[in-house]
Amino acid sequence: MSNSLSAFMRANVAQVENVRYAASPRIKGEDGKPLEWEICCISADEYAQIRSNCIKQVPVPGKKNQFTQQMNTYEFQAKVCARCTVFPDLNNAALQDDWGVATPHELLGKLLIGGEFDDYVTEVFQANGFKSETDLVGEAKN
Repeated sequence: MSNSLSAFMRANVAQVENVRYAASPRIKGEDGKPLEWEICCISADEYAQIRSNCIKQVPVPGKKNQFTQQMNTYEFQAKVCARCTVFPDLNNAALQDDWGVATPHELLGKLLIGGEFDDYVTEVFQANGFKSETDLVGEAKN
């Protein structure tokens, strides 16, 4: 086993390929088939920053000057998914205006219905290295 630091150099670390996923059967291309969305990975630092921005301090009921942290899970998932979406361009002003929203994560919430959104969240998080419940159960059985 080699203890060479060269393996950690950027040029020697394998790049993660973008993933294609048809997020909604309702959004079709000219050929009538569901359009594939393109999903990229983000760094752990960027992931942590998004997570941090979705946490707020809320007062503890009945406890003066005591606070607890509360995360808006939906906002967190929507912001991670919006950031990881390469195509469609959720930052496109015309697309946002058409749907009456002002941010990429709001657009995502309008484009997809509930089940599609949950499935998209799963796909985005798997593309970013998180394991699904099925994967974790399979590993636990081995």
